[in-house]
Amino acid sequence: MSSEESVWVQVKYGGVEKTFSGSLEEVWLCLNRFFSEFLPSFEVAKKLLLRADLEELVGACEGLVGFSKMEGAFLLVSRDRLTDNETLLLWLLAYYIGFRLGFVEDDAVSREFLQAKLGKSGKITSTRLGELVKSDLVVKTADDKYRITSFGVVQMQREIIPRIRAKLGG
Repeated sequence: MSSEESVWVQVKYGGVEKTFSGSLEEVWLCLNRFFSEFLPSFEVAKKLLLRADLEELVGACEGLVGFSKMEGAFLLVSRDRLTDNETLLLWLLAYYIGFRLGFVEDDAVSREFLQAKLGKSGKITSTRLGELVKSDLVVKTADDKYRITSFGVVQMQREIIPRIRAKLGG
């Protein structure tokens, strides 16, 4: 980058608007100063944000879920090796991942779909989904579908997937 080239950046946050221009280094320093002065709690708040790294999540699910371009998501684990709740959560996690990777069209699925995949009665499926909703791992959408929550994704990654892997012997 020659000394004649400059960078221009505009930042809007809440009621604050700031424009920086100059060399790449100058603008970078100004942006860092802006965020450290005006957003001192940004780093602290970021530590509390529920989020899962998609690449890590995909790695954690390797061998547990899979996708086909034609048919969508699959569980690669026999459902008789999982509890009902683990099965439901794994299906919802598969759709969460599949949607983010562009393998499926939505990250929410119907109760009927989940009932068919669980292989249990509608009453048992509804009861299990109700338990997961009550635990904040799953949410029921406005169109009566179910989706895993951010909290559910994090819990799957931290606790439930390792428990499933331990149960499966690996």
